[in-house]
Amino acid sequence: MTTDQEPPADQAATADQGHRSGFACFVGRPNAGKSTLTNAIVGSKIAITSAKPQTTRHAIRGIVDRPDGQLVLIDTPGLHRPRTLLGERLNDLVRTTWSEVDVVAVCFPSNQRIGPGDEYLVGEVAQLRKKPTLVALATKSDLVGPERMAKHLLSIQGLEEKFGIRWAEIIPCSGTADDQVDLVTDTLIGLLPEGPSYYPGGEVTDEPTETLVAELIREAALEGVTEELPHSLAVTVEEMGLRPGRPDDKPLLDIYANMVVERESQKPIMIGRKGARLKEIGTNARLHIEALLGTRVHLDLRIKVLKEWQRDAKHLNRLGF
Repeated sequence: MTTDQEPPADQAATADQGHRSGFACFVGRPNAGKSTLTNAIVGSKIAITSAKPQTTRHAIRGIVDRPDGQLVLIDTPGLHRPRTLLGERLNDLVRTTWSEVDVVAVCFPSNQRIGPGDEYLVGEVAQLRKKPTLVALATKSDLVGPERMAKHLLSIQGLEEKFGIRWAEIIPCSGTADDQVDLVTDTLIGLLPEGPSYYPGGEVTDEPTETLVAELIREAALEGVTEELPHSLAVTVEEMGLRPGRPDDKPLLDIYANMVVERESQKPIMIGRKGARLKEIGTNARLHIEALLGTRVHLDLRIKVLKEWQRDAKHLNRLGF
């Protein structure tokens, strides 16, 4: 009798049985709480948050790795009526993402009534040829009382009949207040197909470090600026590396970055009186970058003008859109 026989095929196949893995994405109108919830679920700041609409410009992937499953969570830009070539490309990115994920979680801010923008979004999702599993999230639950929330949940439920869809779950939640974030995570993982992990354990995102750094600079720059400027602002990291000659226990990371605007008149807004605004942006961004990377940072920020870059295909390609 031998002892080195291979296990039967059906027994070997059970190695990953019960382990779920796949992709889910948050969709919703601009400023629906998608990025805040992404960061709360992943447990790390990988997506920038701002009160300004249309803040997210990339499909940011956050990775939740647990013994029972691996969730790859994609935070997409808000679907909106495009006014520029950039807007058109961002909308294309959103629709492409929808067609590739296992679960779509639609975010409906609890402090706002469901309006034409929400209904347009649900209608678009309902028309997808490859039907993902749908979840409804009543985000920003910390901003409303029980009565308002009850009405909001009924309105969300009413979308099923109107658009011929079915919500697998409807969950009130808040990334800011950490309200039912674990339930959202459990629900999303539970709806994924069984399968092995896509990414090694311990990773929280597959975004390049330069992209995360650029986004943190843009987040700092968005605070306190006019309504027009956020859409005109992009950030590029030109160079990043550890400064040579530093002691091993005291490394310093040099980062050289450009804040790109569309018009010369926007330059002084970013610089501020006697350079105060630029200095404030640099300080705030540096602190967030140091927290993310765990090392001291020297940040050199410059302002560059690329005329009407949102409407110029060549400029958009150079800026990575």
